[in-house]
Amino acid sequence: MSEPASISQGIAARYATAVFEIAKESKGVAKLEKGIDALSTALEDSADLRELINSPVYSRDVQGKAIAAVAAKMGLDDVLTNTLSLMAENRRLFVLPQLVARLRDLVAEDKGEVTADVTSAKALTKTQSDKLAKTLKERVGKDVKINATVDESLIGGLVVKVGSKMIDTSIRSKLNSLQNAMKEVG
Repeated sequence: MSEPASISQGIAARYATAVFEIAKESKGVAKLEKGIDALSTALEDSADLRELINSPVYSRDVQGKAIAAVAAKMGLDDVLTNTLSLMAENRRLFVLPQLVARLRDLVAEDKGEVTADVTSAKALTKTQSDKLAKTLKERVGKDVKINATVDESLIGGLVVKVGSKMIDTSIRSKLNSLQNAMKEVG
């Protein structure tokens, strides 16, 4: 991991731990989870929000007011709203994606779940997703929450990541393996 990425992970982990512990003490983990999902969706969908948190052009004051307005519009709980304001004040909004990911991990760990990142060539149906979650639960021994993404370059099959384990059954991977085997022969 590069040094800047490591620093960002560290900053995000400290904020996430504090937020999670406060939410847990006040029995607000469910509200926190909804806020995390809303923030994640907003980060994916809004280029303006991504620019706001990453651009050094915006002052602390502008970032603070903007993130407070975003939090109010989204209906985020006070703990998360106050944390975002503090992060803006400290010029730490750039770690928001890492904060969301770390908070997701903490909530899942608290619920006894693991998250599986699943990449498929086309979108999984509800039935396929449920069946995959059931199969993974049997292997992992915990409830599995599927985080699905689509990558058409896989051609077919799945790439599943659970923790540090990765299962790649994509056609792209199999073609690459075949191509490497062909190079070794010739």
